[in-house]
Amino acid sequence: MRARTVAERWIMGLLIFASTIAILTTLGIVLSMVFETGSFFQQYDWREFFFSTTWSPNFRGNSQLGILPLLWGTLYISLIALFFAVPIGLFSAIYLSEYATARVRAFAKPMIELLAGIPTIVYGLFALMTVGPLLRDWIASPMGLGDSASSVMTAGVVMGVMLIPFVSSLSDDIINAVPQSLRDGSYALGATQSETIRQVVVPAALPGIVGAILLAASRAIGETMIVVLGAGAAARLSLNPFEAMTTVTVKIVSQLTGDTDFASPETLVAFALGLTLFVVTLGLNVFALYIVRKYREQYE
Repeated sequence: MRARTVAERWIMGLLIFASTIAILTTLGIVLSMVFETGSFFQQYDWREFFFSTTWSPNFRGNSQLGILPLLWGTLYISLIALFFAVPIGLFSAIYLSEYATARVRAFAKPMIELLAGIPTIVYGLFALMTVGPLLRDWIASPMGLGDSASSVMTAGVVMGVMLIPFVSSLSDDIINAVPQSLRDGSYALGATQSETIRQVVVPAALPGIVGAILLAASRAIGETMIVVLGAGAAARLSLNPFEAMTTVTVKIVSQLTGDTDFASPETLVAFALGLTLFVVTLGLNVFALYIVRKYREQYE
């Protein structure tokens, strides 16, 4: 018994050590961004950073480093990607889990998951060479909305294609985990299959589905290569989805690329951008957890 106790304590210690590494890594990342962001705000006015609508860095001085155009481009492209990916991914998951035969599922699910293994640079080239010119020639130019192949819509659509397997695969696994007894009880009360899915299966699987959507949203917010090749690098505030824009992650890369002085505000602004993006993502997660908890209480 003493040997078993020692072995259990050794395993528990190993697990605690692994958990501690994960926690300390997160704290290290956050603290590094906080300290560098503090150095940035010592050299640059925080009001200009958060409320200015002009992004014009100049390593010679007199830079205008307003985050609003970058934040707008990030949210705009991410929303378009989610509007494209979430319905397709969720409906695909419902079909594969509730309607598809075993043979169709065995073929369709791996084909959808293949999209997750394609490098993002390939998606970027696809946006640059195919989707962008197609949207420009068939929609933007005839409607007088723009004549550039690089646009928010181009990056959003291609990014949405990339996000489909994240939503579909995770939602499919969650829907399959719903107990069959819930479905049988719904059928016994006279509900049809579509009513059972809408009123029983989806509410029961909602926390997992929201988690899948959040994972896709985080992936969209942090994407860089598709935005560089598909949306361009112009920092602007506009509602036209066929104009070129850029995101926070693209400017983080551009400010830290090349021979830079890590004591200048033009370089330190990358850490302020990263910390702002972290806070936005954290707020999104907290809001989603609140919605899931509230809905779960109503369902139970």
